[in-house]
Amino acid sequence: MNALTVNLKPALELTDEQFFQICQANRDLKFERTASGELIIMPPTGGETGNRNGRLNQQLFNWTDADGTGIAFDSSTCFKLPNGADRSPDASWIKLERWNALTEEQKEKFPPICPDFVIELLSPSDSLKVAQEKMREYQDNGVRLGLLINRKSRQVEIYRQRQEVEVLESPATVSGEDVLNSFVLNLATIW
Repeated sequence: MNALTVNLKPALELTDEQFFQICQANRDLKFERTASGELIIMPPTGGETGNRNGRLNQQLFNWTDADGTGIAFDSSTCFKLPNGADRSPDASWIKLERWNALTEEQKEKFPPICPDFVIELLSPSDSLKVAQEKMREYQDNGVRLGLLINRKSRQVEIYRQRQEVEVLESPATVSGEDVLNSFVLNLATIW
């Protein structure tokens, strides 16, 4: 099953609170929203992708607990990006000072902040082109480092601020560089 995009305009324009309530009322579904207000209904992942997403998050959360300089999030977290889009990366991380600057209410709903680091794991139903556009959107909204992992081609695309995308072929590991100092993502359990 592919993601379904619904254009609600001009008939309906959801406020942030209405979008949040729709997500809360339909917890079995995963929604995102584009900057132009289109509602994206995401299909659930299959077992292989779900396991690999869990492995990504396991590594990121373990490093985050040991490092203590930020906070990690799994794919169920939706962020309100500066361009107005509501996006849920497969794994993400925010520097603690930036997270602590948010109010408690902002932290409880869809935090109005762009993560410092994101990972997207391409699932069999995902379009590479759409995933690359999403990564560029993260980059344009302030993500300092982003990884797009394509298990099928065994490639990792690295998105950095003000740089061209770098493509790695079958890497064993990928570094968190200066964004996640000393973090190394082991891809052995991801491929």
